[in-house]
Amino acid sequence: MNKIETGRPAFGRLNSGRGTHENIWALVFVAWLVAASSSLGALFLGEVMGFAPCVLCWYQRIFMFPLAFVLAVGLFPLDVKGVRYALPLSIAGWLVAVYHLLLIEGVIPETMTPCRQGVPCSQVEVEWLGFVTIPLLSVAAFSVINALLITTYLKTRK
Repeated sequence: MNKIETGRPAFGRLNSGRGTHENIWALVFVAWLVAASSSLGALFLGEVMGFAPCVLCWYQRIFMFPLAFVLAVGLFPLDVKGVRYALPLSIAGWLVAVYHLLLIEGVIPETMTPCRQGVPCSQVEVEWLGFVTIPLLSVAAFSVINALLITTYLKTRK
């Protein structure tokens, strides 16, 4: 199929099956939705609720905030090359989030923390339901984004 038959531009390997374009777009859209809601949640907790972020929280924000922009740019029109730019950001953010979670859980000693001034990285500001912390939410968000982007990458390679 070409552009005239489908009314959509040809995306190389994306046109290999019916509905592939929509499936890929939906995966990237959900990844953007998670990144955007995570960014808005971090801003809400910091600016509205008044929780000061620690150094590791800042690093996680550094990786999450651009994801919302990069994934949005890759959606209109769909450009799967955006996954190449978003995936390294998401993986790096996931690594920082896992490190932060392990630090809070006591697996990593507090002496190995980059937080020397300001808010300590091992301090738990928020704990919902007795176990849900901000670093756990960050690990979950980066994990979902990574899974969606890796799935998108694998689907477009076929």
